[in-house]
Amino acid sequence: MDNIDRAPPGRTLGRRLRFCKREDAVATNTGHRLVIVESPTKVKTIAGYLGDGFVVESSRGHVRDLPTGASQVPAKYKGEKWARTGINVENGFQPIYVVSPDKRATIKQLKQALDGADELLLATDDDREGEAIAWHLLEELKPKVPVRRMVFHEITQGAIHDALANPRDLDIDKVDAQETRRILDRLYGYEVSPVLWRKVMPRLSAGRVQSVATRLVVDRERERIAFRSAGYWDLDAILDASESSTLDASESSGGQADPPQFPARLTHVGQARVAQGRDFDDRGNLKTGSDTLVHLDQTAAESLAVKLREAAFSVVSVESRPYTRKPYAPFRTTTLQQEAGRKLGFTAQRTMSVAQDLYEGGFITYMRTDSITLSSSAVHAARDQVSRLFGDAYLPEAPRTYASKVKGAQEAHEAIRPSGESFRTPAQTGLTGDQFRLYDLIWKRTIASQMRDAQGNTVTVKINAAPADGDHCTFVASGRTITFHGFLKAYVESRDDASETDDQQTRLPNLTEGQTLRPEEVTASGHETKPPARYTEPSLVAKLEELNIGRPSTYATIIRTITSRDYVFKKGSALVPTWLAFAVTSLLEKHFPRLVDYQFTAGMEAELDKIADGDLARLEVLKEFYFGKGDQEGLHKLVNELGDIDARALSTFQIGDLDSGVVARVGRYGTYVEDGDGNRASVADDLPPDELTVDLAKELLSKPMGEEHDLGVDPASGHQVVAKNGRFGPYVTEVLDENAPKGAKPRTGSLFKSMSIDTVTLDQALQLMNLPRVVGVATDGVEITAQNGRYGPYLKKGTDSRSLTSEEQIFDITLDEAEKIYAQPKQRGRAAAKPPLKELGDDPATGKPMVIKDGRFGPYVTDGEYNATLRRDDSIESMSAERAAELLAEKRAKGPAPKKRTAKKSAAKKAPAKKTAAKKTTAKKVTAKKTAVKKSS
Repeated sequence: MDNIDRAPPGRTLGRRLRFCKREDAVATNTGHRLVIVESPTKVKTIAGYLGDGFVVESSRGHVRDLPTGASQVPAKYKGEKWARTGINVENGFQPIYVVSPDKRATIKQLKQALDGADELLLATDDDREGEAIAWHLLEELKPKVPVRRMVFHEITQGAIHDALANPRDLDIDKVDAQETRRILDRLYGYEVSPVLWRKVMPRLSAGRVQSVATRLVVDRERERIAFRSAGYWDLDAILDASESSTLDASESSGGQADPPQFPARLTHVGQARVAQGRDFDDRGNLKTGSDTLVHLDQTAAESLAVKLREAAFSVVSVESRPYTRKPYAPFRTTTLQQEAGRKLGFTAQRTMSVAQDLYEGGFITYMRTDSITLSSSAVHAARDQVSRLFGDAYLPEAPRTYASKVKGAQEAHEAIRPSGESFRTPAQTGLTGDQFRLYDLIWKRTIASQMRDAQGNTVTVKINAAPADGDHCTFVASGRTITFHGFLKAYVESRDDASETDDQQTRLPNLTEGQTLRPEEVTASGHETKPPARYTEPSLVAKLEELNIGRPSTYATIIRTITSRDYVFKKGSALVPTWLAFAVTSLLEKHFPRLVDYQFTAGMEAELDKIADGDLARLEVLKEFYFGKGDQEGLHKLVNELGDIDARALSTFQIGDLDSGVVARVGRYGTYVEDGDGNRASVADDLPPDELTVDLAKELLSKPMGEEHDLGVDPASGHQVVAKNGRFGPYVTEVLDENAPKGAKPRTGSLFKSMSIDTVTLDQALQLMNLPRVVGVATDGVEITAQNGRYGPYLKKGTDSRSLTSEEQIFDITLDEAEKIYAQPKQRGRAAAKPPLKELGDDPATGKPMVIKDGRFGPYVTDGEYNATLRRDDSIESMSAERAAELLAEKRAKGPAPKKRTAKKSAAKKAPAKKTAAKKTTAKKVTAKKTAVKKSS
């Protein structure tokens, strides 16, 4: 099914729909009203709310898209240059839309449901993507009955009935914006990716937003590589106020009990401020304006500490100020992803998957939103629960309102909150596992947003220390007490860094000006400045939002894409770029600088927002992006006039200074280091780039690929036998004579895991090269061999394979032992199940026990239903229950693997069956209806 001749119908469709009066359908009322939603999960619930007279069906997401391969391009467009992308750039950027094979059954089902219906209600999500899905459904189904848009932001009976009573027209501006985004992304990916294939590595991908997100992660790693630490020292004192204080020990600031001792830190020596980490730049140098700083080294700090232990300490000033903290706004998509990452350890993908389930189950409002506003009914529900659960003392006099500060915010929805006009507490929902934890987070945040401010006091004490000789020193002690917790009773926001959370308190004794203090201890401590922290998923989401790159609903997909494409991997929670990401980013920065420019990408988002608002023509945006405007080159020219690209230079990165003579290179088979003499050594895929130092590179080069270890001569063949390091690990091989027949291949054999290239013997090498080993001939006359394979050691007898428990068995197993193995029933081609390597407790999402097992692809975690392979940065020893649950949740979110299709054999023709009476089916005559053509603007 194609649609090159049926361009988006523009605003004429809106007018057409407005004249499809509902009264016409109600007047006839001989059939049913068809409601189409996106997700099958919603069908049963919504059908129950609507009752008789309605049929609810699901589109199961998108029903049409641009063709994903040549096989999907309709025959009449084959041969067209633009058909590869599916977009006719010379004809108003008209797209080809096709129904994918897996959606043909869905379209057929929807057409059957539409047959006999009096009205079609398109109830897809109320965002740009949902609007586009509704338009695609309209174009594909070609309804002859009135069509309306039915939108709701929560799946509750009240919301569904309200949406039914207040349908609207299709928002073509939203459709335009979504279609423009899809076309931009297709052109970017299909035009730029082939450049990466030719110059970096096959099967790479570039994307309008994914490439910029990758650049962010690479830029941060570049900062870490260039970073040079600086050392500095400071002094901390534990001061005792108990002997000198004349105040009642029960009194204190904030009404709390006095601690007799408290900490203070040295801030000044004389008039000079003591240098801290913030005073150094990334090269380890003091920043400009450092004349008023004193940089303490170890000797100076320890000497000063000795003097101050005998010094007289006294209070110079006490400054107390009231402390007020206002509640956090309710969740929007990005803040939910960030907090779920920090508090629950969820990935962005996991957060959105669980939130989708909560929304479709009727527990929360729509989870893709930029809005932080709450409806009046939601405010009332939150205030009611505050009063009932915490008391009126925690309820502000007037409801709180929040205004978004996000640039280009899409606020068609409410903030993310519990659904309904009265909120269910987490205990009342009956939820478990991930759904309970995320609902609890959303509920607490919503309730807290309608509570009173937290109040307290902050105290800053300045203290003078006068040593017997030398300059006077200044110490500062800070404290905070909370006198009224307010919203903090319900919710405290987490932090990406190590800064204090809003509910933390530091108490100080009541001190007065002039009061003397006794130094209990004074210690000098050394520090080193730290490189910029790598992005985590929450902090990368925050940065993308700050730069206005992408949309909140796309962040989870972006992060999933850059990790699945091997541009980024995780080390703990940190996102680490691969050297491949460095190579791709380098090429894009040099030859497509505009396309990975942060401001340009943000500006594109702003233009898409204007299209959605009806303030900008889609064709204008597409033309400028693809063909350029004025001095600004477009994508077409950038791709087709690239000039010479030094692929080797773009994939080469200096390690250390130029004098080191060592570089890292990205090759087709992975990353390796190379020195000036051409020696090479592989680099582990999971080694972070900033950890590849000159010393480590030289250590790797000490055992380079290609270096041979002479093991001796094979007495049978007379060939030299050597051991080498290869791309796929260490191996042994024979060296053929120069006059060996053309096409002759040397025997080779990979070393066992228990072997080392430095210790392998000639006898072992000959055994390895002569695999498979013939064990013997079984009693049934079939030969049994022992060999090593991709999945480990095994026996083979004809087509029947049986796994062995160790590699050594390949050489040791006897014919009798092999026949005993074959006498046992085969367990679906695998050896008997091995015992778990580690037990991790029950999965909070399913309640099923989680264990780590050893599989053919390495260790994996399983709950008995889903298996998730451990990642590069995971280990059996460090695997926690939380991490295991996260891996299983990601696996569940992906759904079952697609089944392999097998060609069906053609059935033999049968003789015509005897005709039997059958009901005659009369096909309805369908008159072709001309679709209104959308004007190119």
